[in-house]
Amino acid sequence: MQALVLENPSELVVRAVETPQPGPEDLLIQVRACGICGSDVHGYDGSTGRRIPPLIMGHEAAGVVAATGAAVRGFAVGDRVTFDSTISCGTCSYCARGAVNLCERRQVLGVSCGDYRRHGAFAEYVAVPQHIAYKLPEGFSFERAALIEAVSVAVHAAKLTPIVDGDTVLVIGAGMIGLLALQAFRHFGCRRVFVVDLEADRLQQARAMGADATFQAQDANLQEALAAAAGSGGIDIAVDAVGNESSVASAIAHVRRGGTVTLIGNLAPKVELPLQAVVTRQLRLQGSCASAGEYPECIRLMESGAIQVDSLISAVAPLAEGAQWFTRLAARERGLMKVILRP
Repeated sequence: MQALVLENPSELVVRAVETPQPGPEDLLIQVRACGICGSDVHGYDGSTGRRIPPLIMGHEAAGVVAATGAAVRGFAVGDRVTFDSTISCGTCSYCARGAVNLCERRQVLGVSCGDYRRHGAFAEYVAVPQHIAYKLPEGFSFERAALIEAVSVAVHAAKLTPIVDGDTVLVIGAGMIGLLALQAFRHFGCRRVFVVDLEADRLQQARAMGADATFQAQDANLQEALAAAAGSGGIDIAVDAVGNESSVASAIAHVRRGGTVTLIGNLAPKVELPLQAVVTRQLRLQGSCASAGEYPECIRLMESGAIQVDSLISAVAPLAEGAQWFTRLAARERGLMKVILRP
């Protein structure tokens, strides 16, 4: 089969590789669409240490079942499916209580971090365990299905956060996850949603997707502007969809006393924490990792229109053009959000 292979840091090549062989409980899926995730872009230059070459990246995907293992039940050749990015074991204590994203033996599709190497879906075929696969409704396009993984990240974060109906939430970062978090937190009970970002065009998109107010991150009067917009109740929840020292500090600084900071982004492996501000203002810091079985709910939310994704798709391109799209995304080309590759 043909695959887009990370041969060296910042070097992607389409070449022939062996087609994966499904195990007894696996599905072999012919990939029809696979989104380029921000983590792929940040990882392909080698800086994160989680995309060690040679590797086939890609974990936001959907396709058609091409073959099934002997022990597979409930799936058949020809089924239209998507699948989770996290490979959970299904037997550890975390899996037993439904926290499959915290599985003791978890792997992530398209990731090589030293502990394991799991090739992903920037390829004509990928093999995945049946227990992480989900059937797609008729009429649900493969391109939209490639965004279910990202939607699940935002929905998982919202469901982890103690939202009181009518809360005000501040989302820091208007990238893909931030724009999906905007919608998810609104759906699960937040009355007002504010968004902060560095780029004016992303803030414009946030307003188009329902943000009540948007703010430039570099505004010297940001604190005052947010306080005025929030009013006497303050900001109940801050969601960091970036994950660096500046964004974490901003989330902590702008949330009210007794509020919650939900951390989704993780660009930087370590940040300096303003501990006294967290302790003396009695803040709750909540990490949110991937998702934990929310795919069916996300499909329903997308089908109903409660979460919109179509405007987030910037381009759909053949796998052969993958390297150039990675280059453009890494250069932070204006106007690009989600690029989907078709093997």
